[in-house]
Amino acid sequence: MTFATPETGVIGVLILFALLLAGGRIGAGLGIVGVGGLLIVLGPEAALIKAGVIASDTLTKYELGTLPLFLFMAHIFFSIDASRDLFDAAAKMVGHRRGGLAYASIAGCGGFGAINGSSLATTATVGLVAYPEMKQRGYDDRLSTATIAAGGTLGQMIPPSGALIVYGIIAEQSIGTLFTAALLPGITQALLYAAVIFILVRVRPGLAPAGPRATWPERGRALARIWDILLVILLVIGGIAFGWISPSEAAAVGAAAALVIAVVRGKLSRETLFTAFSETLRTTGLIYLIIFGALIFSVFVGVTGLSDAAGTFVTELGFGTFLTLVFVGLILLMLGTVLDGLGLMLLMTPILLPIVEASGMTAIWFGIFLVRAMEVGFLTPPLGINLFVMQGVAKEISISSVFRGVLPFLASDFLHLLLLILFPALVLWLPTVLGT
Repeated sequence: MTFATPETGVIGVLILFALLLAGGRIGAGLGIVGVGGLLIVLGPEAALIKAGVIASDTLTKYELGTLPLFLFMAHIFFSIDASRDLFDAAAKMVGHRRGGLAYASIAGCGGFGAINGSSLATTATVGLVAYPEMKQRGYDDRLSTATIAAGGTLGQMIPPSGALIVYGIIAEQSIGTLFTAALLPGITQALLYAAVIFILVRVRPGLAPAGPRATWPERGRALARIWDILLVILLVIGGIAFGWISPSEAAAVGAAAALVIAVVRGKLSRETLFTAFSETLRTTGLIYLIIFGALIFSVFVGVTGLSDAAGTFVTELGFGTFLTLVFVGLILLMLGTVLDGLGLMLLMTPILLPIVEASGMTAIWFGIFLVRAMEVGFLTPPLGINLFVMQGVAKEISISSVFRGVLPFLASDFLHLLLLILFPALVLWLPTVLGT
């Protein structure tokens, strides 16, 4: 145990940081640094035994079954053009208002995010539907691209969220409680984005001209195309929030319901099913490797005493709860500009979670705050990946224009993070009331 010191932990973190910046795979980097560090700190035999125990415990976790089922549900909904139907229904309801299609994009991203759980996929799929429509209606390109890129981050917050599932497994927290805790932050995030659009189109009306009003029969037909999708979303999220079904059961219900909807709509072919299965297996295997690597890395950080040392350092600074959480937030925002979201979560959770808990806040609160900080990283130039995804959809728009357009939405994100610190009840109230 000669090398079981915080300094060894710092060296391991720096090596992992360098691997991620060099473009290394997250799961492989976490596993290599974690196992390598344990070999040095504990010795070969103890390190291999520890890694084997972690692998066995991880693969037998009941919660892991949640992830592939939700991924399968998302792929089936993707095959039936759920994103197009959700955006079209929202556009029919509010598209005639100034900035209406921008509001509809936020609503479409929220709806599709609830069945997809991925920020990047939500941005890409809704962007392919919403951006051409906004361009045709004369919307400003910067507003259009920024709205969709910002709305895409709702995919990580609104349950079911892949990021929250991964965090719950790593931090050993209830996935159902995390999903319930994410509801109010997800809603307030969407409302803040809508407020940004409202202010922008009032200050500069030319950004988003009003469009023709859809008739009530047209609205009815649009809503008729999504009632079954909305029912599944409400059943999955509501079932978890009210404790009627566990997250794993909700995932199974959602996947089965998605299959039924695809059959009823006549869009379930052998090719569709094969694609959904293959993509689900590929993504699940990748995420399982990441989770395994993250748990080994967490053990390495714990053995070196780095988490305790970091907590002691922050305590000695004499910060209160508020300043400690602001300090944690600034660290996450700075690292989020150079690391992808999942890398940020897996690297910093074992280090920052003890600090947050020592300040008097819970691991559930930190999970929601961490995912929000990840989302801000998706929108922060120069490496905000949602911005590049959106620019890939709108190829005629320069990336610098996308960067400029997203700044008001970034300001609302910073405000939202501050609100989560000032009013933790935004996260903790609903799980307390519902008893999840």
